[in-house]
Amino acid sequence: MTSVPPVPPVPPVPPVPPPGCPAHESLYGPEFAADPAAVYRRLRDIGPIAPVELAPGVRASLVVGYDAALHVLRSTETFSKDPRRWKDLADGTVPKDSPVVPMMMYRPNALWTDGAEHRRLRGAITDALARVDPATLRGHVEASADTLIDRIAPAGRADLLGEYAQVLPLLVFNRLFGCPADYGERLVQGMSGIFDGVDAEKANELLATTLLDLVTLKRRRPGSDVTSWLMDHPAGLTDEEMVHTLVLLMGAGTEPQQNLIANSLRLLLSDDRFAGSLAGGSLPVEDALDEVLWTDPPMANYAVHYPVHDVVHDGVVLRAGHPLVVSLAAANTDPTLRTDQRAGNRAHLAWSAGPHNCPAQSPARLIAAVAVEKLLDRLPDVELAVPVKALAWRPGPFHRGLVALPVTFPPATATPSGVGDPPPVEGDAPTPQPSVVPETSGVPRGWAARLLAWWRGE
Repeated sequence: MTSVPPVPPVPPVPPVPPPGCPAHESLYGPEFAADPAAVYRRLRDIGPIAPVELAPGVRASLVVGYDAALHVLRSTETFSKDPRRWKDLADGTVPKDSPVVPMMMYRPNALWTDGAEHRRLRGAITDALARVDPATLRGHVEASADTLIDRIAPAGRADLLGEYAQVLPLLVFNRLFGCPADYGERLVQGMSGIFDGVDAEKANELLATTLLDLVTLKRRRPGSDVTSWLMDHPAGLTDEEMVHTLVLLMGAGTEPQQNLIANSLRLLLSDDRFAGSLAGGSLPVEDALDEVLWTDPPMANYAVHYPVHDVVHDGVVLRAGHPLVVSLAAANTDPTLRTDQRAGNRAHLAWSAGPHNCPAQSPARLIAAVAVEKLLDRLPDVELAVPVKALAWRPGPFHRGLVALPVTFPPATATPSGVGDPPPVEGDAPTPQPSVVPETSGVPRGWAARLLAWWRGE
C-alpha cells in the first residue's frame, strides 16, 4: 500500500507587534508625506508584503511588490473587498471615529462589494459613464479651466492647487452630475474631511446628507446627467445605493483628479526632461501624465482587500479579516520591474487592476490632460515660485497630494467676461462666482480652507 506523503503544515501566525512598535511603519504624519519612497524601500527589505499602521492603532499589511499586488487584485476567491470582514473594526480594536474609517468602511457601492453584487453596481456606473460624450466633457473642462485662469491671470501669481487643480474637478463634477451649485460648499467640506481625516465622522455624515438631497432632487426632477442615468439604470439602485455610488464617483473624480493635475504640473515645471520641451513649444503632457501615474500616482496606497481565510503568500501569513492595502506607488516603482520606459507604458497600477480597476480611466485622463494643456497654453511662461524641493506634501496614508503649488507668470489679460464660464445646470442655480482671488502669500492655509474660501468668494 502506497503511503501518502504528509501535507506540510501552514506556518503559525506570527505574533502581531503592538501599535506604534517599530515593526509597523507609519503611513501617516509629515515624515511619511515628505519621503514615502524611503518607507517603501524599508518595507521591501522585509518582503513584498509588510506590516504598517494607517493611523494610530490601525494595523494593516501593505503590498509593496508589483507581482504580489497583481496577485491580490486579481485573486477574488481569496481576497474580498467587503470591509464587513474587517475584524479589528468589528471587535472595537479600531474605533469607529478613527480618521481612516470613512475611507475604508463598508458602503453599498461597487468599490466594497464582490461577485454578482459588484457586477450589478459596477454595471450601472460603466453604463452611465459611457453616456458621457467625450467632446462634451472636453468642453466642460475647457470652459471651467478658462473661468479659473481668467481669475488668476491678471495677478501674475497663483497657487495652482487651491485656485485651479482643486476647483476644476468640482466644476466639472457639478456639470456632469447635475449638481446644484449651492451644494458645492457642503460637498467640498465633506469630501476634504474624509480624505484628510479632519473630523472625518462628521464630514462623512455631511457628505451623505448632501448627496441624499441630490438624489431626492433628481428623483423629482431628472435631467440629462450621470445622476439621473444611474437612477434610470436596470440595476435598480436604491436611494442608499445611489448616495454611496455618488460618494464613490465624487471621491474618485475629485481628490485623485486634482492630485493628477497638480502633480503633472509640478513635474512639467520642474523636471528638465519636460521643461526643455515646454520652452521649445512642444507640450509633452501625455508623457508627463504617464510619468506621474508611474512614480507619483494620485492615490498612492488604497485598493483595500481582506483575506477570506488565513493564507500564506511568499512566506507571509495573511490573517483572515486583516486589512491588506495595495501600495500602487510602491508596486509601480518595484525595482524588479527594471524598466525606465514610462512614456506610453500603461502597465502601471495607478488605476488598480482586476475586476475593481477604475472604470473611468479615459475620462479621468482626458480631464487632466485638457486641464494641464489649457493652463500651459494660456500661461506659457508660468514658473514655480519656490524650489521644487520646498514644496510640501499633505499627510495621509492614501493620497499623494501637494499642500500648495505656488507659481508666478507675466500678468495676462483675462478673456472677455463670460467666455470661459461653464453654463449653469438647467433649472439650478448658476456656478458660484467668487469676487476675489484668495491671497496665496503669507501664512499658508490648509487646502480645504483655501478651497472653501474660493467657493465662498472670500
